[in-house]
Amino acid sequence: MANNMLCGVFAPMCTPFKNDEVDYAGMENNVELMNMSGLKGYFVLGTNGEYKTMSEEEKFKLLGVAIKKASKDKVVMAGTGAESTIETIRLTKKAADLGASMVSLLMPSFFAKRITVPVMINHIIDIADASPVPVVLYNNPSVAAGVTISPLVLREVSQHNNVVGIKDSSKETWQENIAYKSEKFSVMAGSAGYFLDLLEKGGTGGVLSLANVFPEECAKLYQLYISGETEKAKELNIKLVDLNKKVSGTFGVPGVKYVMDLAGFTGGLPRKPIFGLTKEEKEKLEADLRESGFLK
Repeated sequence: MANNMLCGVFAPMCTPFKNDEVDYAGMENNVELMNMSGLKGYFVLGTNGEYKTMSEEEKFKLLGVAIKKASKDKVVMAGTGAESTIETIRLTKKAADLGASMVSLLMPSFFAKRITVPVMINHIIDIADASPVPVVLYNNPSVAAGVTISPLVLREVSQHNNVVGIKDSSKETWQENIAYKSEKFSVMAGSAGYFLDLLEKGGTGGVLSLANVFPEECAKLYQLYISGETEKAKELNIKLVDLNKKVSGTFGVPGVKYVMDLAGFTGGLPRKPIFGLTKEEKEKLEADLRESGFLK
């Protein structure tokens, strides 16, 4: 069942760049290392993947690398959201043809004031009708000009057989949206900051930027919770929440990528025009991580 594919932790895969070109070998390395972890799967071409900085050729070549290298027990979800319904459908079919298990849709936002509840409902349903694979919604107003997938949207689209869940990266809306969790519709956290809180309220998993750096620890939190080891889960959660604040919460994708390098993955620099961390920021972040005990 598609619903079972969303139970656990996904890494929202960062895209490695070398000299501002996509480092496909670096992605291969990261997937092969993460295959040894307890992660449920990989979300490729999302916010952490800097997908809006990439050409279509780069995106699908990178997705192909992830699909080819992912072990059979891992689910590969591809970000295919575009500004028009027809383009999103085209990209969704292309990702499915390449072998993606499911797709993730960030809402259009160029004409944000016109992206109303009825517009979102029609957009999602049209795509879900046409998609050969299950559709997961991606709610992230911070990168979508404030466009928010609200309970009014979920009330309609969560009934569609091919709309199987939502990755909610909005700390303001997930507590309302979780009301639509059902046997066929999953609600996943988009941040380690409220991952355990969401699980306790009925959520099914998380897509956590920290899983790019510490995949086993993030997966362990989920396993502790579902196995009923509540106190151990809470202890680990406190550490991961603090770590998340220091890494992605403070420094965003450049911070995550730098710490990936420290942890033995291939992170590299963000793509221009975004800068990497300064020398002082790197020193502070490395010291914080070593103090946490997570970085060996």
